[in-house]
Amino acid sequence: MPTLFTRIIDGEIPGTFVWQDEQCVAFLSINPLAPGHTLVVPRREVDHWIDLPPNLARHLLDVAQTIGQAQMSAFDCERIGLIIAGYEIPHTHLHVFPSTNMAQFNFARAAPSVTQEELDDAAGRLRAALGSGGG
Repeated sequence: MPTLFTRIIDGEIPGTFVWQDEQCVAFLSINPLAPGHTLVVPRREVDHWIDLPPNLARHLLDVAQTIGQAQMSAFDCERIGLIIAGYEIPHTHLHVFPSTNMAQFNFARAAPSVTQEELDDAAGRLRAALGSGGG
């Protein structure tokens, strides 16, 4: 059975995408730690990040870094957080999010949900900062 992320990638479930290439996608979290919180997800279903082929792991980190650079430009923040947790969904994903303090690194404090308007605003800001990157 496909994971939730595969269903989003395949268009069965809506997602607010800011990056797509042959190996991965990036879309906004619907339970963000901060506005612009983005999930970088490989198209290939791999449960645990330590099982990723090395070239795919490097690519995901490269994309996460590019997304993070765009977040620094698009949002008022001091740092960009990066978390690879892997408990929620058995499909590797990197959480990349604007941050102003360590308290934001707490999933228990994530927004319970955001509106599509809020997602669209954050996506527009990120896409503008990314320029033509990500297809």
